[in-house]
Amino acid sequence: METVSTTIPNPLTIPEQKTFIDSIIERNRNKPGATMVVCTELQNEIGYLSAPLQEYVASEMNVPLSSIRGVVTFYSFFTAAPRGKHSIKFCLGTACYVGGADQLIEKAEQVLGIKIGETTSDGAITIEACRCVGACSQAPVITIDEELFGKLSASKMPKLLKKYQD
Repeated sequence: METVSTTIPNPLTIPEQKTFIDSIIERNRNKPGATMVVCTELQNEIGYLSAPLQEYVASEMNVPLSSIRGVVTFYSFFTAAPRGKHSIKFCLGTACYVGGADQLIEKAEQVLGIKIGETTSDGAITIEACRCVGACSQAPVITIDEELFGKLSASKMPKLLKKYQD
């Protein structure tokens, strides 16, 4: 599979999404500290906060763009690009890393034809790295759509990934 084009759809050009965006901003425009609320609501509805959307929110809320970008880049919940239908996160905590997380990542990248942080061209799968998920006794672990898979090996990855490829 190939990776998704680097062209990220601009939700401001879709009338229904623009209306929703404007209503969220209007409802929170003069509230101190509303940046996180606005970003969360937009992320939940649209699925990502593109650069043009971040610029628009900053302008309309009269806050520095760095405030919006700071929220989007600091919290792992937010993303600036669309994610795949399925999100696969590879734990890079110490136990998982020592247990072979790098081999799991290498195999997934090989099978899917993408790198960490990318999405398959069909939009089915995004793979990401994450910090400790708190399942050290099951190392190495991954999560797929919030479901935990532990005691994995690189040889198990192709069969597991196949279940999530559309």
